[in-house]
Amino acid sequence: MTTERFTGKADLAPVLFIPHGGGPLPLLGEPGHRQLTAFLKGVSPKLGKPSAILMVSAHWETAQATVTGAKNPALIFDYSGFPEESYRLQYPAPGSPDLATKVCDLLCEAGISAHIDPARGYDHGMFVPLTLMYPAADIPCVQLSLLNSLDPAAHIAMGIALRKLREQNVLVIGSGLSFHNLRAFSHSDAVSRAIEFDHWLVETCSSDALSADERASRLINWTAAPQARFSHPREEHLLPLHVCFGLAAESSSAAELVFNDDMMGVRVSGFLWR
Repeated sequence: MTTERFTGKADLAPVLFIPHGGGPLPLLGEPGHRQLTAFLKGVSPKLGKPSAILMVSAHWETAQATVTGAKNPALIFDYSGFPEESYRLQYPAPGSPDLATKVCDLLCEAGISAHIDPARGYDHGMFVPLTLMYPAADIPCVQLSLLNSLDPAAHIAMGIALRKLREQNVLVIGSGLSFHNLRAFSHSDAVSRAIEFDHWLVETCSSDALSADERASRLINWTAAPQARFSHPREEHLLPLHVCFGLAAESSSAAELVFNDDMMGVRVSGFLWR
């Protein structure tokens, strides 16, 4: 595959959902993140060389869709209790006011209220994985917020509204975690319960037996899945996947499972739509 530009279905850029790990731990050599760190370091050849990146991070929620518009966003160290070096990290990727405007316009054209925040920086759901994926920090980046309504159908609709970005070599990444229950690590049955939800999620996103409509229905009604609320007491880390699905569902019958391994003892997954 070319590293200059992705060439896939109708020359569309790919869409990627990644587990971003715990705070800055993927950058600090934490043993429980070894497999995830290796994945993030190695996944970019599958993605080609995008013209820009739009990141949907689990760590930004607003009442209406909001896009970063700064030319040179600062980093937001939105974690605590980590070693001092984790607060000196740098990721000087430029912003893209033009892409921010384009994202807002597409959302508004679809009837989704949106605006630009000219001051907000990059949170760790963005700069931690991108430091591993694109360490040169030379690709313009923009972040899109989640909606604090946490409505799964609304997040799929956001993705649908942004489909034209794929025709413009914009790589869209949903950055969250397919399992996010910080208290679960003290449960003796956490591993088996996490795997139950993971099996459902992998089938939902990747099984050729499901239609796009069936996938959408399952994702909208995700709380009916096995161990759903154990895996996500609050769903903000799952919803970036819904945005990715909305972007990709029309052009891809199934996602490719590109990561399925342990992170700090529980199973997490990553998906790629081509």
